[in-house]
Amino acid sequence: MKRQIINDPGAAVTEALEGMQLCYPDLVSYDTDRELILRATPARDKVGLVSGGGSGHEPLHAGFVGRGMLDVAVPGAVFASPTALQVHEGTLAADSGRGVLQIVKNYTGDILNFTIAGELAGDHAVDTEMVVVDDDLATDTNDDGDGPGRRGTAAVVAVEKIAGARAELGGSLSEVADAARRVARTSRTMSLALQAGTHPGQDRPAFDLGPDEVELGVGIHGERGIDRVRFASADELAELLIKPLVEDLGLGRGSGVLAIVNGLGSAYPLELSIAARSVHQLLSARGITVARTLVGTYVTSLDMHGFSVTLVPADPDLLKLWDAPVRTPALSW
Repeated sequence: MKRQIINDPGAAVTEALEGMQLCYPDLVSYDTDRELILRATPARDKVGLVSGGGSGHEPLHAGFVGRGMLDVAVPGAVFASPTALQVHEGTLAADSGRGVLQIVKNYTGDILNFTIAGELAGDHAVDTEMVVVDDDLATDTNDDGDGPGRRGTAAVVAVEKIAGARAELGGSLSEVADAARRVARTSRTMSLALQAGTHPGQDRPAFDLGPDEVELGVGIHGERGIDRVRFASADELAELLIKPLVEDLGLGRGSGVLAIVNGLGSAYPLELSIAARSVHQLLSARGITVARTLVGTYVTSLDMHGFSVTLVPADPDLLKLWDAPVRTPALSW
Protein backbone atom coordinates (compact mmCIF):
# COMPACT_ATOMS: atom_id res chain seq x y z
CA MET A 1 0.00 0.00 0.00
CA LYS A 2 1.21 3.48 -0.77
CA ARG A 3 2.21 5.33 2.37
CA GLN A 4 -0.07 8.28 3.11
CA ILE A 5 -0.53 10.62 6.06
CA ILE A 6 -3.95 9.31 7.07
CA ASN A 7 -5.51 7.29 9.87
CA ASP A 8 -8.58 5.53 8.52
CA PRO A 9 -9.24 5.99 4.77
CA GLY A 10 -12.96 6.05 5.50
CA ALA A 11 -12.54 8.94 7.94
CA ALA A 12 -10.05 10.98 5.90
CA VAL A 13 -12.54 13.62 4.75
CA THR A 14 -14.12 14.12 8.18
CA GLU A 15 -10.75 14.36 9.93
CA ALA A 16 -9.46 16.83 7.34
CA LEU A 17 -12.50 19.08 7.83
CA GLU A 18 -12.09 18.87 11.60
CA GLY A 19 -8.47 19.89 11.13
CA MET A 20 -9.47 22.87 9.01
CA GLN A 21 -11.82 24.13 11.71
CA LEU A 22 -9.12 23.76 14.36
CA CYS A 23 -6.61 25.67 12.24
CA TYR A 24 -8.93 28.48 11.07
CA PRO A 25 -11.55 28.94 13.84
CA ASP A 26 -11.87 32.65 13.04
CA LEU A 27 -12.74 31.88 9.41
CA VAL A 28 -14.70 28.63 9.20
CA SER A 29 -16.92 26.34 11.20
CA TYR A 30 -17.53 22.65 10.54
CA ASP A 31 -21.15 21.59 11.06
CA THR A 32 -20.80 17.85 11.64
CA ASP A 33 -24.56 17.22 11.72
CA ARG A 34 -25.21 18.77 8.31
CA GLU A 35 -21.71 18.01 6.96
CA LEU A 36 -21.05 21.59 5.90
CA ILE A 37 -18.21 24.10 6.09
CA LEU A 38 -19.64 27.52 7.00
CA ARG A 39 -18.28 30.97 7.61
CA ALA A 40 -17.38 31.27 11.29
CA THR A 41 -19.37 34.52 11.35
CA PRO A 42 -22.30 34.31 8.94
CA ALA A 43 -22.67 37.20 6.52
CA ARG A 44 -25.81 39.32 6.66
CA ASP A 45 -27.88 41.07 4.00
CA LYS A 46 -26.04 39.76 0.96
CA VAL A 47 -26.53 37.14 -1.70
CA GLY A 48 -25.30 33.80 -0.39
CA LEU A 49 -22.82 31.66 -2.30
CA VAL A 50 -22.73 27.89 -1.98
CA SER A 51 -20.55 25.43 -3.85
CA GLY A 52 -19.28 21.93 -3.31
CA GLY A 53 -18.53 18.56 -4.81
CA GLY A 54 -16.43 15.54 -4.13
CA SER A 55 -13.47 15.81 -1.79
CA GLY A 56 -9.94 15.13 -2.98
CA HIS A 57 -9.65 18.54 -4.69
CA GLU A 58 -8.46 20.49 -1.65
CA PRO A 59 -8.34 23.34 -0.94
CA LEU A 60 -11.42 23.47 -3.21
CA HIS A 61 -14.13 24.15 -2.00
CA ALA A 62 -13.88 24.36 1.77
CA GLY A 63 -10.70 26.43 1.58
CA PHE A 64 -12.60 29.20 -0.21
CA VAL A 65 -15.20 29.83 2.48
CA GLY A 66 -14.93 33.31 3.92
CA ARG A 67 -15.24 36.98 3.20
CA GLY A 68 -15.20 37.71 -0.53
CA MET A 69 -15.92 34.14 -1.65
CA LEU A 70 -18.21 31.36 -0.44
CA ASP A 71 -20.63 31.32 2.46
CA VAL A 72 -20.96 27.54 2.50
CA ALA A 73 -19.05 24.59 1.05
CA VAL A 74 -20.70 21.18 0.75
CA PRO A 75 -18.10 18.37 0.69
CA GLY A 76 -18.85 14.89 -0.57
CA ALA A 77 -16.75 11.77 -0.20
CA VAL A 78 -13.58 11.53 -2.28
CA PHE A 79 -14.51 12.15 -5.93
CA ALA A 80 -18.22 11.68 -5.09
CA SER A 81 -20.94 14.31 -5.19
CA PRO A 82 -22.52 15.43 -1.92
CA THR A 83 -26.12 14.32 -1.54
CA ALA A 84 -29.04 16.49 -2.58
CA LEU A 85 -30.03 16.75 1.09
CA GLN A 86 -26.54 18.03 2.00
CA VAL A 87 -26.71 20.62 -0.75
CA HIS A 88 -30.21 21.60 0.33
CA GLU A 89 -29.02 22.18 3.89
CA GLY A 90 -26.05 24.14 2.56
CA THR A 91 -28.31 26.29 0.40
CA LEU A 92 -30.55 27.16 3.35
CA ALA A 93 -27.49 27.90 5.51
CA ALA A 94 -26.12 30.30 2.89
CA ASP A 95 -29.32 32.34 2.68
CA SER A 96 -29.55 35.64 4.54
CA GLY A 97 -32.70 36.81 2.84
CA ARG A 98 -31.40 37.85 -0.58
CA GLY A 99 -31.21 34.50 -2.32
CA VAL A 100 -28.44 32.02 -2.98
CA LEU A 101 -26.15 31.42 -5.95
CA GLN A 102 -25.14 27.81 -6.46
CA ILE A 103 -21.76 27.42 -8.20
CA VAL A 104 -21.48 23.95 -9.67
CA LYS A 105 -18.75 22.17 -11.63
CA ASN A 106 -20.09 20.34 -14.67
CA TYR A 107 -20.27 16.76 -13.44
CA THR A 108 -23.47 14.74 -13.67
CA GLY A 109 -23.86 13.97 -9.95
CA ASP A 110 -23.18 17.55 -8.90
CA ILE A 111 -25.60 19.00 -11.46
CA LEU A 112 -28.35 16.58 -10.43
CA ASN A 113 -28.01 17.11 -6.68
CA PHE A 114 -27.65 20.89 -6.85
CA THR A 115 -30.70 21.06 -9.14
CA ILE A 116 -32.79 19.06 -6.68
CA ALA A 117 -31.53 21.23 -3.82
CA GLY A 118 -32.50 24.38 -5.70
CA GLU A 119 -36.00 23.05 -6.22
CA LEU A 120 -36.30 22.16 -2.53
CA ALA A 121 -35.09 25.62 -1.55
CA GLY A 122 -38.06 27.08 -3.39
CA ASP A 123 -40.34 25.25 -0.96
CA HIS A 124 -38.66 27.32 1.79
CA ALA A 125 -39.11 30.59 -0.13
CA VAL A 126 -35.37 30.80 -0.86
CA ASP A 127 -34.59 32.10 -4.34
CA THR A 128 -31.70 30.36 -6.08
CA GLU A 129 -29.79 30.57 -9.32
CA MET A 130 -27.24 28.06 -10.60
CA VAL A 131 -24.03 28.78 -12.48
CA VAL A 132 -22.34 25.81 -14.13
CA VAL A 133 -18.56 25.94 -14.58
CA ASP A 134 -17.46 24.01 -17.69
CA ASP A 135 -13.98 25.22 -18.56
CA ASP A 136 -12.04 22.03 -19.38
CA LEU A 137 -11.03 22.43 -23.02
CA ALA A 138 -9.86 18.82 -23.27
CA THR A 139 -13.48 17.66 -23.08
CA ASP A 140 -14.89 20.18 -25.56
CA THR A 141 -16.39 17.90 -28.20
CA ASN A 142 -18.02 20.71 -30.23
CA ASP A 143 -21.01 18.43 -30.72
CA ASP A 144 -24.71 19.27 -30.88
CA GLY A 145 -25.09 19.41 -27.13
CA ASP A 146 -26.17 15.81 -26.54
CA GLY A 147 -23.15 14.95 -24.40
CA PRO A 148 -22.27 16.14 -20.90
CA GLY A 149 -20.08 18.93 -22.26
CA ARG A 150 -16.85 20.29 -20.85
CA ARG A 151 -15.87 19.30 -17.31
CA GLY A 152 -15.56 21.91 -14.59
CA THR A 153 -12.02 22.47 -13.31
CA ALA A 154 -9.84 25.30 -12.00
CA ALA A 155 -11.86 28.18 -13.47
CA VAL A 156 -14.23 27.60 -10.55
CA VAL A 157 -11.75 29.55 -8.39
CA ALA A 158 -12.17 32.63 -10.58
CA VAL A 159 -15.95 32.19 -10.69
CA GLU A 160 -16.17 31.97 -6.90
CA LYS A 161 -13.85 34.95 -6.42
CA ILE A 162 -15.64 37.25 -8.88
CA ALA A 163 -19.12 36.25 -7.71
CA GLY A 164 -18.05 36.57 -4.08
CA ALA A 165 -16.75 40.10 -4.64
CA ARG A 166 -19.92 41.13 -6.44
CA ALA A 167 -22.04 39.77 -3.60
CA GLU A 168 -19.97 41.61 -0.97
CA LEU A 169 -20.59 44.84 -2.90
CA GLY A 170 -24.33 44.37 -2.49
CA GLY A 171 -25.24 42.96 -5.89
CA SER A 172 -28.63 41.36 -6.40
CA LEU A 173 -28.96 37.63 -7.04
CA SER A 174 -29.27 38.22 -10.79
CA GLU A 175 -26.28 40.59 -10.82
CA VAL A 176 -24.09 38.13 -8.91
CA ALA A 177 -25.20 35.28 -11.17
CA ASP A 178 -24.50 37.33 -14.30
CA ALA A 179 -20.97 38.13 -13.10
CA ALA A 180 -20.33 34.46 -12.36
CA ARG A 181 -21.73 33.28 -15.70
CA ARG A 182 -19.59 35.72 -17.61
CA VAL A 183 -16.43 34.24 -16.05
CA ALA A 184 -17.64 30.67 -16.52
CA ARG A 185 -18.55 31.31 -20.16
CA THR A 186 -15.21 32.86 -21.12
CA SER A 187 -12.75 30.71 -19.10
CA ARG A 188 -10.83 27.73 -20.44
CA THR A 189 -8.43 25.28 -18.78
CA MET A 190 -5.96 22.63 -19.93
CA SER A 191 -4.10 20.21 -17.66
CA LEU A 192 -1.32 17.63 -17.80
CA ALA A 193 0.07 15.03 -15.43
CA LEU A 194 3.39 13.29 -14.94
CA GLN A 195 1.78 10.89 -12.45
CA ALA A 196 -1.83 10.11 -11.53
CA GLY A 197 -3.25 10.53 -8.05
CA THR A 198 -3.87 7.67 -5.62
CA HIS A 199 -7.07 7.32 -3.58
CA PRO A 200 -6.66 7.21 0.22
CA GLY A 201 -5.89 3.67 1.30
CA GLN A 202 -5.11 2.43 -2.22
CA ASP A 203 -1.71 1.22 -3.41
CA ARG A 204 -2.04 2.09 -7.11
CA PRO A 205 -2.57 5.41 -8.91
CA ALA A 206 -5.63 5.91 -11.10
CA PHE A 207 -3.56 5.16 -14.21
CA ASP A 208 0.05 4.32 -15.03
CA LEU A 209 2.52 6.31 -17.09
CA GLY A 210 5.85 5.24 -18.46
CA PRO A 211 9.02 7.04 -17.34
CA ASP A 212 8.98 9.22 -20.47
CA GLU A 213 5.22 9.76 -20.77
CA VAL A 214 2.96 12.69 -19.93
CA GLU A 215 -0.85 12.54 -19.88
CA LEU A 216 -2.32 15.58 -21.64
CA GLY A 217 -5.84 16.78 -20.86
CA VAL A 218 -6.38 14.98 -17.54
CA GLY A 219 -9.44 15.55 -15.36
CA ILE A 220 -9.55 16.32 -11.66
CA HIS A 221 -11.15 12.97 -10.79
CA GLY A 222 -8.21 11.01 -12.11
CA GLU A 223 -9.61 10.78 -15.63
CA ARG A 224 -7.14 9.99 -18.37
CA GLY A 225 -6.44 12.68 -20.90
CA ILE A 226 -6.93 13.08 -24.62
CA ASP A 227 -3.34 12.29 -25.59
CA ARG A 228 -0.14 10.79 -24.24
CA VAL A 229 2.96 12.75 -25.15
CA ARG A 230 6.68 12.50 -24.49
CA PHE A 231 8.13 14.18 -21.43
CA ALA A 232 9.75 17.51 -22.27
CA SER A 233 10.97 20.76 -20.72
CA ALA A 234 8.70 23.04 -18.71
CA ASP A 235 8.52 25.50 -21.60
CA GLU A 236 7.50 22.78 -24.05
CA LEU A 237 4.91 21.32 -21.66
CA ALA A 238 3.42 24.76 -21.02
CA GLU A 239 3.18 25.36 -24.76
CA LEU A 240 1.02 22.21 -25.06
CA LEU A 241 -1.47 23.89 -22.72
CA ILE A 242 -1.19 27.50 -23.87
CA LYS A 243 -1.56 26.97 -27.62
CA PRO A 244 -5.05 25.39 -27.58
CA LEU A 245 -6.27 27.82 -24.91
CA VAL A 246 -5.22 30.87 -26.93
CA GLU A 247 -6.75 29.47 -30.10
CA ASP A 248 -10.05 28.52 -28.48
CA LEU A 249 -10.46 31.89 -26.74
CA GLY A 250 -9.45 33.80 -29.85
CA LEU A 251 -6.76 35.73 -27.98
CA GLY A 252 -4.31 37.88 -29.89
CA ARG A 253 -2.12 40.93 -29.63
CA GLY A 254 -3.64 43.44 -27.25
CA SER A 255 -5.64 40.86 -25.31
CA GLY A 256 -5.39 40.73 -21.53
CA VAL A 257 -5.96 37.73 -19.30
CA LEU A 258 -6.09 36.47 -15.76
CA ALA A 259 -3.88 33.37 -15.66
CA ILE A 260 -4.24 30.65 -13.03
CA VAL A 261 -1.30 28.23 -12.86
CA ASN A 262 -2.62 25.50 -10.61
CA GLY A 263 -0.85 22.54 -9.04
CA LEU A 264 -2.81 19.30 -9.24
CA GLY A 265 -1.61 17.91 -5.91
CA SER A 266 2.08 17.11 -5.68
CA ALA A 267 3.70 19.68 -7.95
CA TYR A 268 5.81 21.75 -5.60
CA PRO A 269 6.17 25.55 -5.59
CA LEU A 270 9.48 25.62 -7.45
CA GLU A 271 7.93 23.68 -10.33
CA LEU A 272 4.83 25.87 -10.40
CA SER A 273 6.91 29.05 -10.47
CA ILE A 274 8.86 27.70 -13.44
CA ALA A 275 5.58 26.78 -15.15
CA ALA A 276 4.23 30.27 -14.45
CA ARG A 277 7.38 31.77 -15.98
CA SER A 278 6.75 29.73 -19.10
CA VAL A 279 3.11 30.83 -19.24
CA HIS A 280 4.07 34.50 -18.98
CA GLN A 281 6.75 34.20 -21.65
CA LEU A 282 4.57 32.24 -24.06
CA LEU A 283 1.69 34.68 -23.75
CA SER A 284 3.96 37.73 -23.96
CA ALA A 285 5.48 36.38 -27.17
CA ARG A 286 1.96 36.37 -28.63
CA GLY A 287 1.34 39.97 -27.54
CA ILE A 288 -1.06 38.91 -24.76
CA THR A 289 -0.84 40.76 -21.44
CA VAL A 290 -1.07 38.77 -18.22
CA ALA A 291 -2.97 41.30 -16.13
CA ARG A 292 -3.07 39.07 -13.02
CA THR A 293 -1.59 35.71 -12.12
CA LEU A 294 -2.59 33.23 -9.44
CA VAL A 295 0.03 30.53 -8.88
CA GLY A 296 -0.29 27.71 -6.38
CA THR A 297 -2.23 24.59 -5.45
CA TYR A 298 -5.95 25.35 -5.49
CA VAL A 299 -7.85 22.60 -7.36
CA THR A 300 -6.23 19.22 -6.97
CA SER A 301 -6.73 15.60 -7.90
CA LEU A 302 -5.42 14.05 -4.67
CA ASP A 303 -1.63 13.73 -5.13
CA MET A 304 -1.55 13.96 -8.93
CA HIS A 305 1.81 15.33 -10.10
CA GLY A 306 0.94 17.88 -12.72
CA PHE A 307 -0.47 21.33 -13.34
CA SER A 308 -3.23 23.14 -15.14
CA VAL A 309 -3.43 26.54 -16.80
CA THR A 310 -6.64 28.55 -16.80
CA LEU A 311 -7.03 31.71 -18.89
CA VAL A 312 -9.80 34.22 -18.25
CA PRO A 313 -10.09 37.24 -20.58
CA ALA A 314 -9.72 40.28 -18.34
CA ASP A 315 -11.07 43.81 -18.48
CA PRO A 316 -11.10 46.59 -15.85
CA ASP A 317 -14.45 45.50 -14.39
CA LEU A 318 -13.29 41.91 -13.88
CA LEU A 319 -9.95 43.03 -12.45
CA LYS A 320 -11.68 45.31 -9.96
CA LEU A 321 -13.67 42.37 -8.64
CA TRP A 322 -10.61 40.11 -8.67
CA ASP A 323 -8.63 42.66 -6.64
CA ALA A 324 -11.42 43.15 -4.08
CA PRO A 325 -10.57 41.93 -0.54
CA VAL A 326 -10.85 38.22 0.20
CA ARG A 327 -10.11 36.31 3.39
CA THR A 328 -10.40 32.53 3.32
CA PRO A 329 -8.12 29.71 4.44
CA ALA A 330 -6.75 29.22 0.91
CA LEU A 331 -6.95 32.71 -0.62
CA SER A 332 -6.45 36.01 1.16
CA TRP A 333 -5.55 39.56 0.21
